[in-house]
Amino acid sequence: MAAKTDLYDLAPLHLRSGEGRHLDLEVPVDAFDLGAERYDVAPSSVPVRLDVSRMNHGGTALRLQFTAQLQGPCMRCLEPASPAYEVDAREVDQPGEGPELDSPYVDGEVVDLGAWVRDALALTLPAQVLCRPDCLGLCPECGIDLNAAEPGHAHEKAPDARWAALRELTFDEPAGS
Repeated sequence: MAAKTDLYDLAPLHLRSGEGRHLDLEVPVDAFDLGAERYDVAPSSVPVRLDVSRMNHGGTALRLQFTAQLQGPCMRCLEPASPAYEVDAREVDQPGEGPELDSPYVDGEVVDLGAWVRDALALTLPAQVLCRPDCLGLCPECGIDLNAAEPGHAHEKAPDARWAALRELTFDEPAGS
Protein backbone atom coordinates (compact mmCIF):
# COMPACT_ATOMS: atom_id res chain seq x y z
CA MET A 1 0.00 0.00 0.00
CA ALA A 2 1.28 3.45 -0.92
CA ALA A 3 2.21 5.92 1.81
CA LYS A 4 -0.23 8.85 2.13
CA THR A 5 1.56 12.21 2.35
CA ASP A 6 1.64 15.75 1.02
CA LEU A 7 5.29 16.33 2.00
CA TYR A 8 8.09 13.86 1.27
CA ASP A 9 11.60 13.99 2.71
CA LEU A 10 14.21 12.79 0.19
CA ALA A 11 17.09 12.66 2.70
CA PRO A 12 16.38 9.10 3.95
CA LEU A 13 16.80 7.81 0.37
CA HIS A 14 20.57 8.56 0.59
CA LEU A 15 20.88 8.95 -3.18
CA ARG A 16 24.30 9.52 -4.70
CA SER A 17 25.01 11.08 -8.11
CA GLY A 18 23.43 8.98 -10.85
CA GLU A 19 21.17 7.01 -8.50
CA GLY A 20 17.40 7.10 -8.64
CA ARG A 21 14.28 5.67 -6.99
CA HIS A 22 10.66 5.10 -7.94
CA LEU A 23 8.18 5.86 -5.17
CA ASP A 24 4.48 5.04 -5.11
CA LEU A 25 2.67 7.51 -2.86
CA GLU A 26 -0.83 8.82 -2.22
CA VAL A 27 -1.34 12.57 -2.14
CA PRO A 28 -4.53 14.31 -0.92
CA VAL A 29 -5.97 16.85 -3.38
CA ASP A 30 -8.55 19.51 -2.54
CA ALA A 31 -11.46 20.44 -4.80
CA PHE A 32 -11.08 23.03 -7.58
CA ASP A 33 -13.25 26.08 -8.18
CA LEU A 34 -13.50 26.69 -11.91
CA GLY A 35 -15.88 29.18 -13.54
CA ALA A 36 -17.92 29.62 -10.32
CA GLU A 37 -18.44 25.84 -10.08
CA ARG A 38 -16.86 23.39 -7.66
CA TYR A 39 -15.13 20.27 -8.99
CA ASP A 40 -14.16 17.48 -6.63
CA VAL A 41 -11.11 15.35 -7.33
CA ALA A 42 -11.78 11.62 -7.26
CA PRO A 43 -10.37 9.91 -5.42
CA SER A 44 -9.64 12.59 -2.83
CA SER A 45 -6.18 11.03 -2.38
CA VAL A 46 -4.54 10.50 -5.75
CA PRO A 47 -2.05 7.64 -6.24
CA VAL A 48 1.13 9.15 -7.68
CA ARG A 49 4.42 7.81 -8.94
CA LEU A 50 7.40 9.93 -8.02
CA ASP A 51 10.70 9.29 -9.78
CA VAL A 52 13.66 10.84 -7.98
CA SER A 53 17.21 10.90 -9.30
CA ARG A 54 20.29 12.64 -7.98
CA MET A 55 22.12 14.66 -10.60
CA ASN A 56 25.80 15.49 -10.70
CA HIS A 57 26.78 18.46 -8.52
CA GLY A 58 24.04 17.71 -5.98
CA GLY A 59 20.88 18.57 -7.89
CA THR A 60 17.70 16.53 -7.99
CA ALA A 61 15.54 15.64 -11.00
CA LEU A 62 11.92 14.77 -10.22
CA ARG A 63 9.11 13.30 -12.29
CA LEU A 64 5.52 13.08 -11.08
CA GLN A 65 2.89 10.91 -12.81
CA PHE A 66 -0.75 10.37 -11.86
CA THR A 67 -4.29 10.23 -13.15
CA ALA A 68 -7.05 12.24 -11.49
CA GLN A 69 -10.75 12.50 -12.21
CA LEU A 70 -12.81 15.66 -11.70
CA GLN A 71 -16.47 15.44 -10.74
CA GLY A 72 -18.83 18.36 -11.25
CA PRO A 73 -21.13 20.01 -13.80
CA CYS A 74 -20.36 20.11 -17.52
CA MET A 75 -19.59 23.72 -18.50
CA ARG A 76 -21.82 23.47 -21.59
CA CYS A 77 -24.90 21.39 -20.66
CA LEU A 78 -24.68 21.40 -16.81
CA GLU A 79 -25.08 17.61 -16.66
CA PRO A 80 -22.70 15.70 -14.36
CA ALA A 81 -19.20 15.40 -15.80
CA SER A 82 -16.35 13.21 -14.59
CA PRO A 83 -13.43 13.45 -17.04
CA ALA A 84 -10.06 11.92 -16.15
CA TYR A 85 -6.76 13.65 -16.79
CA GLU A 86 -3.30 12.11 -16.99
CA VAL A 87 -0.53 14.25 -15.57
CA ASP A 88 3.18 13.90 -16.27
CA ALA A 89 5.20 16.73 -14.67
CA ARG A 90 8.93 17.25 -14.20
CA GLU A 91 10.95 19.49 -11.93
CA VAL A 92 14.66 20.12 -11.50
CA ASP A 93 16.20 21.48 -8.34
CA GLN A 94 19.83 22.45 -8.52
CA PRO A 95 20.54 24.98 -5.77
CA GLY A 96 22.92 27.80 -6.57
CA GLU A 97 22.54 27.45 -10.35
CA GLY A 98 20.01 30.24 -10.88
CA PRO A 99 16.29 30.72 -10.32
CA GLU A 100 15.31 28.68 -13.38
CA LEU A 101 16.83 25.60 -11.72
CA ASP A 102 15.27 26.14 -8.28
CA SER A 103 12.06 24.19 -7.96
CA PRO A 104 9.31 25.96 -5.99
CA TYR A 105 8.25 22.54 -4.67
CA VAL A 106 11.61 21.57 -3.13
CA ASP A 107 12.84 23.07 0.11
CA GLY A 108 16.18 21.51 1.01
CA GLU A 109 15.41 17.79 0.81
CA VAL A 110 11.62 18.09 1.33
CA VAL A 111 9.27 17.96 -1.69
CA ASP A 112 5.86 19.62 -1.32
CA LEU A 113 3.89 16.98 -3.19
CA GLY A 114 0.51 18.48 -2.26
CA ALA A 115 1.26 21.79 -3.97
CA TRP A 116 2.99 20.14 -6.93
CA VAL A 117 0.13 17.69 -7.59
CA ARG A 118 -2.47 20.47 -7.38
CA ASP A 119 -0.51 22.84 -9.67
CA ALA A 120 0.34 20.08 -12.18
CA LEU A 121 -3.33 19.04 -12.35
CA ALA A 122 -4.47 22.67 -12.73
CA LEU A 123 -2.06 23.15 -15.66
CA THR A 124 -3.38 19.99 -17.32
CA LEU A 125 -7.05 21.00 -17.15
CA PRO A 126 -8.69 22.30 -20.35
CA ALA A 127 -10.43 25.68 -20.53
CA GLN A 128 -13.79 23.91 -20.14
CA VAL A 129 -14.64 20.76 -18.18
CA LEU A 130 -17.08 18.82 -20.36
CA CYS A 131 -19.20 15.71 -19.88
CA ARG A 132 -17.89 14.49 -23.24
CA PRO A 133 -15.67 16.08 -25.91
CA ASP A 134 -18.53 16.59 -28.38
CA CYS A 135 -21.02 18.10 -25.90
CA LEU A 136 -23.44 20.40 -27.74
CA GLY A 137 -24.52 22.37 -24.67
CA LEU A 138 -27.88 24.07 -24.13
CA CYS A 139 -30.10 25.73 -26.75
CA PRO A 140 -29.72 29.51 -26.35
CA GLU A 141 -33.41 30.02 -27.18
CA CYS A 142 -35.25 27.44 -25.06
CA GLY A 143 -32.55 25.95 -22.80
CA ILE A 144 -33.08 22.33 -23.86
CA ASP A 145 -30.06 20.02 -23.67
CA LEU A 146 -28.98 19.77 -27.32
CA ASN A 147 -27.35 16.38 -26.64
CA ALA A 148 -30.84 14.93 -25.98
CA ALA A 149 -32.82 17.08 -28.48
CA GLU A 150 -34.04 15.73 -31.81
CA PRO A 151 -31.66 16.26 -34.73
CA GLY A 152 -32.12 19.62 -36.40
CA HIS A 153 -33.49 21.34 -33.30
CA ALA A 154 -34.03 24.96 -34.34
CA HIS A 155 -36.20 27.99 -33.68
CA GLU A 156 -37.75 30.46 -36.09
CA LYS A 157 -35.69 33.59 -36.01
CA ALA A 158 -37.36 36.67 -34.59
CA PRO A 159 -37.59 39.57 -37.06
CA ASP A 160 -34.83 42.13 -36.82
CA ALA A 161 -36.11 44.98 -34.62
CA ARG A 162 -34.26 47.55 -36.73
CA TRP A 163 -36.75 46.94 -39.56
CA ALA A 164 -39.90 47.25 -37.39
CA ALA A 165 -40.76 50.69 -38.76
CA LEU A 166 -40.90 49.33 -42.31
CA ARG A 167 -43.52 46.74 -41.30
CA GLU A 168 -45.83 49.59 -40.31
CA LEU A 169 -45.75 51.19 -43.78
CA THR A 170 -48.88 50.81 -45.88
CA PHE A 171 -49.12 51.53 -49.54
CA ASP A 172 -52.26 53.01 -50.99
CA GLU A 173 -53.42 51.74 -54.35
CA PRO A 174 -53.17 54.47 -56.95
CA ALA A 175 -56.56 55.71 -58.14
CA GLY A 176 -57.83 54.13 -61.37
CA SER A 177 -55.70 51.03 -61.14
